Amino acid sequence: MNFIISSSALLKNLQRIGGVLNSSNSLPILDNFLFELENGTLTISASDLENTMKTSVQPDEAREEGRIAIPAKLLLDTLKNFSDQPLSFSIDGSHFGIEISSDYGKYKLVGQNPDDFPKSPELENTETLAVNGEIIASAIDKTLFATGNDELRPVMSGVFCQFSPEKLIFVATDAHKLVRYGRNDSNASKASDFILPKKPLNLLKQNLTGEEEVKINYNETTARFSFGSIELTCRLIDGKYPNYEAVIPVENPNVLTVDRLSFLNSIKRVSIFSNKTTHQVKLKVAGSELTLSAEDLDFSNEAKERLTCNYAGDDMEIGFNARFLLEMLNHISTTEVILEMSEPNKAGILLPSGNENEQEDILMLVMPVMIR
Repeated sequence: MNFIISSSALLKNLQRIGGVLNSSNSLPILDNFLFELENGTLTISASDLENTMKTSVQPDEAREEGRIAIPAKLLLDTLKNFSDQPLSFSIDGSHFGIEISSDYGKYKLVGQNPDDFPKSPELENTETLAVNGEIIASAIDKTLFATGNDELRPVMSGVFCQFSPEKLIFVATDAHKLVRYGRNDSNASKASDFILPKKPLNLLKQNLTGEEEVKINYNETTARFSFGSIELTCRLIDGKYPNYEAVIPVENPNVLTVDRLSFLNSIKRVSIFSNKTTHQVKLKVAGSELTLSAEDLDFSNEAKERLTCNYAGDDMEIGFNARFLLEMLNHISTTEVILEMSEPNKAGILLPSGNENEQEDILMLVMPVMIR
């Protein structure tokens, strides 16, 4: 197996799929990239058994076809220290010896048997969907932060994808906060749902530019995303997602509209003085005035600020975890936000006021912190 390739082109492609690699693996073969040269195209794969990512690149010159597993860290560290130049790879298939020649000299390393590398799963009985990359990137950005980390409830550690002929819905929750992100400008041929784990979502986020078309193939156990020269195959989270619709309160007569940045910055300042365990910030609304306050009785710290707002409803006082509110406000881009509430012990609904994108439907829910 022999080929010549630009060092920067190779490094760029390896970095795109390198996020799949774990720092410690149970199988030594997973510390390698799989190189496959066929019909003048070099396909490079990385895997952690759960996720497999491939990229294709055209070498400047390809002489002998073949396959080899090359140590990932050693190769990446070497490539990072080259200025852009052609590298010549010469591989001895019988002993898995690899020789790389550059303008500076030669480098020898030993690869592994490519047959030991895990095979990418074949997908059968799949549904297929083509989605604009911007929709997927936006859905990941708006939901990923709300996923849970509880190992006892693995279904809540991923994003629930609900596809139908009407729209696409993406949901994330950790039982304290919930985000439902819908898109009306894309749909599936028939209704289906699955739960995507965090790692492949992060890999997609890193690689999507927003301009490409993403082809999604999925069945009950596996999903495959193909776009540009990238192919990502991941195992889905097995289990039934909780009925998220049941926790979204329908009757919310108390509606607060406030400038998003003023609200965000006020919470940032006031929360510095909050209890370090609950991070509680109290919102007291009366007429057109919103009072934010926080206190830490252990250290006699307290803070209070006032904001002007538009409010329709009964005067009320409600407590929220400041960190949850800040995360949500940072993932909304409109000038104003709407906070809908019913009672101090029931969840608040945070909505963008006048969506920038009419095709988007964003709802964020945050559970209250009881005021003593």
